[in-house]
Amino acid sequence: MKKSHIFAIVIIAIAIGIIVTTAGDASTYVNFDQAYQMASTGNSTSIHVVGQLKKDSNGEIVGLRNAPDNLSFTFVLVDENGKEQKVFYNEPMPPDFTRSENVVIIGNYQGENFVANKILLKCPSKYQEQSVNAGV
Repeated sequence: MKKSHIFAIVIIAIAIGIIVTTAGDASTYVNFDQAYQMASTGNSTSIHVVGQLKKDSNGEIVGLRNAPDNLSFTFVLVDENGKEQKVFYNEPMPPDFTRSENVVIIGNYQGENFVANKILLKCPSKYQEQSVNAGV
């Protein structure tokens, strides 16, 4: 075999190894019941949960609490099945958090509490189609 063939085989083997290891880290979207069940069986990998912030009848967010130092906060998230869960996030509140349409939290249960490591937001104002009226 030529050295170039051996080199190509080694590169392909490394690429396959990288793909296999990153595929194992991929997380799926689950609800809070599934996330709790996974945590109770000893699974401590990060889990994605999609939901909306809990709001009252006036549209005001319920359960949002900043820590006194504003370096962490808690909120209540309602998943796709309607289950409410208090979530702790050990970082400052992201900009436009209260205006977000959907929230994706990435983290896991620690005891009875869900602790988020990362928060992804979908803000409605930026992506909604708007009609423009031009004066004629």
